[in-house]
Formats: sequence, structure tokens, C-alpha cells
Amino acid sequence: MNTKNLCVNTIRTLSVDAIQKAKSGHPGLPLGAAPMAFALFNDCLKISPKKADWFDRDRFILSAGHGSMLLYSLLHLFEYGVSIDDIKNFRQLDSLTPGHPEYGHTVGVDATTGPLGQGISMAVGMAMAESHLASIFNTEDEKLVDHYTYSLVGDGCLMEGISNEASSLAGTLKLGKLIVLYDSNNITIEGDTSTAFSENVRMRYEALGWDTFLVEDGNDIEKIISTIESAKKTEKPSLIEIKTKIGYGSVKEGSASAHGEPLGEDNIPQFKRNIGWEYNESFYVPNEVREYMKAKVQEKNKFFDEWENKLESYKIKYPERYELFVKYINNEIDEKIFEDKEIFNFEKDMATRESGGIVLNKISKLIPQLFGGSADLGPSNKSVMKDFEFYSSENRSGKNIHFGVREHAMAAICNGISLHGGLLPYCATFFVFSDYLKPSVRLSALMNQGVIYILTHDSIGVGEDGPTHEPIEHLAMLRSTPNVSVYRPCDAKETAYAWISALKNRNTPTCLALTRQKLVNLKETSSESLKGGYVLRDFGEKVELIIMASGSEVSLAYEVCEKLVSDGIGTRLVSMPCMDEFEKQSSEYKEKVLPTEIRKRVSLEALSTFGWGKYVGLDGISIGLDTFGASAPANLLFEKFGFTSDKVYDRIKKELF
Repeated sequence: MNTKNLCVNTIRTLSVDAIQKAKSGHPGLPLGAAPMAFALFNDCLKISPKKADWFDRDRFILSAGHGSMLLYSLLHLFEYGVSIDDIKNFRQLDSLTPGHPEYGHTVGVDATTGPLGQGISMAVGMAMAESHLASIFNTEDEKLVDHYTYSLVGDGCLMEGISNEASSLAGTLKLGKLIVLYDSNNITIEGDTSTAFSENVRMRYEALGWDTFLVEDGNDIEKIISTIESAKKTEKPSLIEIKTKIGYGSVKEGSASAHGEPLGEDNIPQFKRNIGWEYNESFYVPNEVREYMKAKVQEKNKFFDEWENKLESYKIKYPERYELFVKYINNEIDEKIFEDKEIFNFEKDMATRESGGIVLNKISKLIPQLFGGSADLGPSNKSVMKDFEFYSSENRSGKNIHFGVREHAMAAICNGISLHGGLLPYCATFFVFSDYLKPSVRLSALMNQGVIYILTHDSIGVGEDGPTHEPIEHLAMLRSTPNVSVYRPCDAKETAYAWISALKNRNTPTCLALTRQKLVNLKETSSESLKGGYVLRDFGEKVELIIMASGSEVSLAYEVCEKLVSDGIGTRLVSMPCMDEFEKQSSEYKEKVLPTEIRKRVSLEALSTFGWGKYVGLDGISIGLDTFGASAPANLLFEKFGFTSDKVYDRIKKELF
């Protein structure tokens, strides 16, 4: 057995031993895909284990994240800091080898994967980021940004709609430095793929604008290497279909049971004999493999050394461009921008989608790293940076992105852009379509990526488009997601502060829920909105009632407070643009805003009341909308569903006084 094949079988045996010890896991993919993964890491990837996160490395995403032991075995052999003990602790509490790869948890993992289709979609974003940054910083003699993005996918990834959305855009954009390895074994959990997945995948990808390749034998390492090298020479993204056998070498080979259950203690010795493994010890790495990998790692580390030398040369030749490059890759934002009074200067009342667009265009001139766009709703979302061009296959330097009608892929692509580094991505759609991008928002939160989501048309204020386009439960859905800041500003100034919060929170995704309809600019709104909730105004000398509201309902609550104080009822109006930020404040601050002794409380939002209970308490009431909306002009809808000052006032008087 030659050394490369011995390395491949080491990956296989480490994988089955770890899965068996854990008594759970997915051996099928590691056994079948080990040759392609090893060929990629060993012979094709530009990586440096000693500096795992260096900027110009090739990126690799295991989109089929259930095959995580394949990746952990590679990270162990390539000396990324995953030890044999870590391999033995696969899927155990606090281990570096969780059930699916987690970005930021295990060195060498470029993206959190598990939900199928997400990985390949994030890879598209990484490839876009690489090409965009290359257009800005590369010169004829110095290429600081010059790397490939690879993803390993399975049949399941390519069944998911998100992968087709992202792949379609990748083909349109001619992302030639994106290469996908397709582990084609025709098996899923329920059996043969022919029952639900019968199309010719390569023909589909050719129709999407990709170059495609076929490797008939998934064990032919040299053929895999030569095919990857061929793919690197094309100007289109590449799909390499590699025919494999799931659970290769085991008694489960070719069966659905190989996908997600251990081989079984009694079956492992036979498996090892089948692949020609001559060692009895579990979790064993032959000395020949150790020596080979040690030399290979030294060879790989030279890539980083060479890039550092290139960076020093670039610094001397292009000092100003070098300084900008450092600013990009470190995500540096000049804090003085946040003190620029021009950002908060609004001359008229307007919808918060409009003020949001104004803020975006102001800061786009000050923060060059912004890179984003809308799911075909730019004019409605007000999400276009007007002083900049659109990114395309002909214009990689454009800062605006046409995502097309692809909400799900758009969000995943933005995660990829963010993970790549060097850029601050944002994306936009109607708030009601956050249903389509929620899985990617969740991954943004899990990976601590500060992607900015612009979500306009945020309530029944959408009006005539009707209940299909009027978000009701969506604010509660996003608010309930850990590590997501959901801002629903009440006027132009709060919108500006919401943008500032989003830019400052680089480890937290931010959702900006913005109105279609015009809102009144209130003189009391201030930088206190950065705290998520604050006292907008006390009406009357002795406060006995607190009204909490966000977005368009703050100005409505203002009118209600004026009515109540005229009746001698002292009322505090609390603007609550972001519950998540409010919860981060000290107990003292929260008590100051919402004193415990004031038990008469009201929440007011033209959306689901879910989630307000912790603030209104047992003695308060939540005024909201727990039904779907209707189709009519917005003012008639607010009247119909009780969101007028008279109706809110009457309800408060009836239920609390």
C-alpha cells in the first residue's frame, strides 16, 4: 500500500473508531469520501496549519457537515491542533470535535455546517468576497488576494433548494475560483436517491453556467487531483462529480444504514481487513503516515511564509493601498463616523425604510468595506448604495449585489462573505420573507457573524398587498433567536442609531425592521436607543402607568400618553427598539426604565404580542395583532385592528383603570 493510500485509510479508521466510541455519528461519508478529501488537502489546498486563519489561504467548507469525522481526521493529520484525545472525545461535552463542524470552536473549520445546502451557499459568498477584494487590492505585480474556495457536498446538499439558488447565482457571476466536490453515492437516509432525486446533476449544473467534470472511481486519488487542477483553469465555477460508495469497505457499504449509525464493534475488524489495514490498535496512526504528514505540513507552511513576504513587498510599493488593506481585513471602522452629526440630520418625516436608505448611503462613503444588496427589492428596500456600481462578472469592484429573488441563498451568501473576512455584508428583503432566510440568520448568530439584515415593510402598514405580505409573527420569531439584535426603530434618528449598533456589533447579526409608511420624527429620540430600551418621555408628575412600544407604534403611544395625562394619569412612554440590547443592560438601568413598583403596564405593537409578557407582567396588557392582516390601505387597517389613539386609550382605561 502506497503512502497516500495509507493516509486515506488512516482517515477512515480514525473516523470509524471515533464514531463507534461515541456510539453515534455518520461513518458513510468519511469512508467513501476520504480519498477526495485527502487529495484536496494534500495536493491542492493552499493552507498553512501554523497560521490556520491567514487571509490568502484557500477556503474549504464541508457542506455535508454530518461527515464531520472526515474533517476532524484531516485536521489531526495536518496538525491543526486536533489531538488523538480530541478524536476520542468525538461528540462529547465541550470537546473540539462536536457532531457537526462549528466555526470558531475548532481551528481549521471555515464554516458551521449541518443544515444541508448551507455550506455550498456560503462557499459562493466566499468566492464572491475573494473576487471583489482581488479587484480592489491586486496589482499586476502583487496579488495579495488569490485563492480558491472549495466545498464538499453530498446528494442531500444538492437536493436542498438553497443550493440551487446559490449555484444559479454563482454561474451567472462566473465565479471561476469556486470548486465543488460532489460525493455522488446515490444514497440518503431513506434509501436510493432514485426515489426522489433522479435528475442528471451535471447537466443541471451546466445549465446553471458551471463547468462539470466526472471522476468514475472515487478511490483514484491521482485522477481526482488532476481533475481539480483542470477545474482551476476554467473561468466558470466547477462541479466535480466523484462516484463513491457510501460506507466503503464495511458490511454496510452501499446501504442507507451506512449514513448515520456506527458500524458496530463486531464489524470493525472485518472492515479494517477489507481495506488492508494491518494494525490492531484503535485510533492508530502509523509512523509512516506521521512522517509523511510532518513533511507535508512543513511544505504547506511555506505558503504563509511566501505570502508574508509578498505582503511586506506590497507595503513598500503601495503604502496607501496597504493601509487600506489592513483596515479591510481587520474590519476597522473609524469610531468618529458614529459621532458625525450629518448621519442624524433628517429634515422631514419619512418611512424608516427611507431613512434607513439615507443612512446607508451616508455611511457607504465612509465605510468602504460595505458589500451587499437585495433579493430583487432594492428600490423598495432602499438598499442600494447610489454612489457605487453593481458587482458582476464584468465588474468585480462593484459594491452593490443583485441577489435575484433568492432570499434563502442571499442570507447564506452573506454569511460566506462575512466568514471570508475583509468585508461587511448586508442584505435586504421584505420583513415577511424573513421566513425564507431565517435558517441562515440562525447560522449568523451561531457563528457570531455581524451580517446586517434590512427587513422593510414591517407590519400591516404594508396595506394593499394584504396578509401574505404583512408580517405578524416574524418579529417574535427573530427576537426569540439567541444572539440576534432585532431593531425596530420609531423614527429616522432611531434608524440611524440602529445602523450604528449594527456596525458596532461585529459578533452579532442585526435585523433592521423598517416601515413602508411615513413616521413622525420625535424630538425626544436619542442615542439612548443604543441601549435597546429607554424612557422617551414621562407625561405628568407622578407616573402610574408605563406604555412600551416600538417602531410605528411609538408615535401612536405618544398620542395615547397625551390623552391619558389630560385625564390626570401620569404615563411613562418607553421606546423599545431592541429587546436584545435592552437585556444586555445592567439590572440597575432596566429597573430605572421599568420600575418594579409600577405594575400597570402596556405593550403596543401592530404585530404578535408574543414575547412581551416578561415586560408587562401579570397586571399589564399587551395590545397587538395575533391574527393575520388584510388587504386595504394602511390607515384603514390600523383602524380595523384597533391601532388608533382613541381605541388604544379606551382599552387601557377599560382594562387598567
